Amino acid sequence: MATILCRTIGFLLLFSTLLSVSVAISFSPANDYLIDCGSVVDSIIDNRRFIGDASSSNRKLLSSQGSITLQSEDPSTNLPQIYHTARIFTRQAKYEFNVVENGIQMVRLHFHRFNSSKFDFSDTEFHVMVNGYVVLTNFSGDDDVNSSTNFGPRVREFLIWVDVGEVVIRFIPSKDSKLAFVNAIEVISAPKDLIADVATSVSNDGTEKFNGLVKQAMEVVYRINVGGRKVTPFNDTLWRSWVPDDEFIKVSDGSEKVYFSGRIKYKLGGASREVGPDNVYNTARVVKSNNGSVSRVNMTWEFPVSSGYKYLVRLHFCDIASISLGMLYFNIFINGNLAYQDLDISDATTYVLASPYYIDFVVDDEYSSSSSSSGLISISVGPSSKSVEDAVDAILNGVEIMKMNNTLGSLDGFASTEMILSRCPNRRNLSLFMSMVAFMCILMSVYILIQRRKAKDGFGWLRLSDSVPEDNNLKTVNRV
Repeated sequence: MATILCRTIGFLLLFSTLLSVSVAISFSPANDYLIDCGSVVDSIIDNRRFIGDASSSNRKLLSSQGSITLQSEDPSTNLPQIYHTARIFTRQAKYEFNVVENGIQMVRLHFHRFNSSKFDFSDTEFHVMVNGYVVLTNFSGDDDVNSSTNFGPRVREFLIWVDVGEVVIRFIPSKDSKLAFVNAIEVISAPKDLIADVATSVSNDGTEKFNGLVKQAMEVVYRINVGGRKVTPFNDTLWRSWVPDDEFIKVSDGSEKVYFSGRIKYKLGGASREVGPDNVYNTARVVKSNNGSVSRVNMTWEFPVSSGYKYLVRLHFCDIASISLGMLYFNIFINGNLAYQDLDISDATTYVLASPYYIDFVVDDEYSSSSSSSGLISISVGPSSKSVEDAVDAILNGVEIMKMNNTLGSLDGFASTEMILSRCPNRRNLSLFMSMVAFMCILMSVYILIQRRKAKDGFGWLRLSDSVPEDNNLKTVNRV
């Protein structure tokens, strides 16, 4: 009997463990809209189905008085099918997506200016707004306005807090002579633990707590896999892309790349797979002791950014290089300012090696250690006073940098939604037309009122005077 009871308990423990692992691995968003713009057929990308917005089931998502569908005449077989078609807007247009629960929505907009004899992509320049936030202004579909019309796809990703209701994405040509376009749209509910509401603000004056992150609109500027290869959406539970850090690391003397082939140990309360995938946490750059002495080298990365915004800087850590717990201590610097002193990864992960952990910092580009660093975010990690000999002295696995909306509710420039709508061509023409209609209505009302008064004064029935003389010349009518 005791043996059977023990086996039963063991089975239940195994089942609960497998269940928790499966829950941790799988992620099912409450909202998951994947739209292939300008297409009448569906597209399968990384085992995900993008539905054509020209199909009958999705036409209700789009409200537009002037849009056309466009198909590439010479599509590249190396590009996903969603970049073979596009929807072109000659006037304001919007997509509306119902949201079943409040939270952060991941909005990804895909752009690809393919060759077409029917349409010149050099005529594109437009603004994009998401739920009242300005996310793109004077955008041409390319990050470089001087580039040729044929270039690789661009994906712009935004994180927008949305209450229960809908996500509204507006495309507005910047001028009467300009057009807007989009190839594909993703609107996906983010996991609840993706963005924490509290971070550490770092400036020349030191550090302090920053509250209210969740309801900030953000644009993903960088996702970096430090020490590793590119991570494609197929290998990320949230279908993100992470690029190698080689382009951004500026000081790497004394550092080395490491790779971990074991299991990444995700723990409740720590970073989940939705926060960062295995392929980010199983690679890193590290600084190690040299010849039995602690290294004094800081690894440094530099990232160009737009001035005048606050940025969320998320650093990912996973101790995959230490041979023992309690031996890894290091400092973190952002823009030359001490952001975290004597970080103890073992303590942060409740003393488990290969367990992921992340820290969020908020930096303001106006606060930099020198005037030359304006428009640049630098990140450094290096040994601390607690670093020990013959051990790893610093580590970094991943970096994310996200731009936060400014006081005007914009992620691209210093114009609010109201300012853009008031001066956009279609709105100006509509306002002028409505003003003319109102003026004509007033004129018609005045004219009708005047005519009625004239009729009453000059053409109404009047009683004849009794003194009116009889006209003897009138003919009489013979009665039969």
